[in-house]
Amino acid sequence: MEKIRSFIAVELPANIKLALAKTQAELKSGGGARVKWVDPGIMHLTLKFLGNIDTALVAGITAALDEVCIGVSPFLIELDRLGVFPNARRVQVVWVGLKGEVEKLGRLQKNIDAVLASLGFQAENRPFTPHLTLARVREDATLEERQALGQLVTAAAPECRGSFTVDAVHLMRSQLTRNGPIYSRINSAALK
Repeated sequence: MEKIRSFIAVELPANIKLALAKTQAELKSGGGARVKWVDPGIMHLTLKFLGNIDTALVAGITAALDEVCIGVSPFLIELDRLGVFPNARRVQVVWVGLKGEVEKLGRLQKNIDAVLASLGFQAENRPFTPHLTLARVREDATLEERQALGQLVTAAAPECRGSFTVDAVHLMRSQLTRNGPIYSRINSAALK
């Protein structure tokens, strides 16, 4: 049986990707840690990572997503402040938070998690923290480089503005290549 690496996500419109690219450029100009910047062209909002799945499960996952989206009207999400995981002293990830109708987004994610658990996918044990990843610090970065990046993010805090309507969720395929991941849409479920 063929397997594909996959996840459930909200795709981002071009204006949001442009705003995120501008924020990255401001952060890059500050120099700093050994960082792997996420290509703005492939940025998305992950709702559930599925891992390697049998292609035979695609129809069931698609039907489950359609079911979850019934009765959920489209909603507005806005870019918010910058942040880091786990903290500014040991930065591993730089992200942009989200605001707006995030409670709707959280319910949607929770419902997706629940319906996929009924198909055998493990439910998330961490709370959902909606964010868009801008960068990941490389493992070989020193503690000093991580702290300098944390200070840059918290002190400079470049503005990241924009909003978008969430009107669908997508089952995505992730192909890992030497030049970075390639994402392609397998199927979509519209909020209705």
